[in-house]
Amino acid sequence: MNIVLLGAPGVGKGTQAARIVAKYGFPHISTGDILRKAVADGTPLGLEAKRYMDAGELVPDEVVIGLVEERLTQSDTDAGFILDGFPRTVVQADALSEALARNGKAIDAAVSIDVDSDKLVARLTSRRTCRDCGAILGPDADGVLPETCRTCGGELYQREDDTVETVTNRLSVYERSTAPLIEYYRDKGLLREIDGDRPVDEVFSDVEALVAG
Repeated sequence: MNIVLLGAPGVGKGTQAARIVAKYGFPHISTGDILRKAVADGTPLGLEAKRYMDAGELVPDEVVIGLVEERLTQSDTDAGFILDGFPRTVVQADALSEALARNGKAIDAAVSIDVDSDKLVARLTSRRTCRDCGAILGPDADGVLPETCRTCGGELYQREDDTVETVTNRLSVYERSTAPLIEYYRDKGLLREIDGDRPVDEVFSDVEALVAG
């Protein structure tokens, strides 16, 4: 199954994607990973992307789309894949559809994991990151934050992008840019909405039902 994974920061996309990969073996494809690898490998598109990145500019759609199309022609995507972080706009979604069609593929479902924005703000601003191992931790079942990292005992701190102001802005940007994309996939009959404000196992149960579909 070929899946586009949608959801605001903090809804748990990464957790669910990791579980899908572990159970079904689908490659988890993110544009960030593709960009970094293409730059490291020195491919023509990677070198072009690097010019923009070095100048502090956004990599143009046509370059990102070219990189995604290259990745989706690789044989490990033949049985299915999960796209995370792409497409972000309707223009990108149309280009993705055309690129897949050229290779005899199509998106089977756009899975949107949904959590109320107020709850996302609370969830993200309660996160702490370990200075030593980089683990991201939230409160325990009683709502209490650990004083040190549960993994390595390192010092915890709050990242700048986990403050209330930054989180609120990130969510606003996501809503503005993604709302048309949600409607795009809804109109095509591909949107599948999952309630993400539940325990991880319950959310994954719905994801499994969708994949087994």
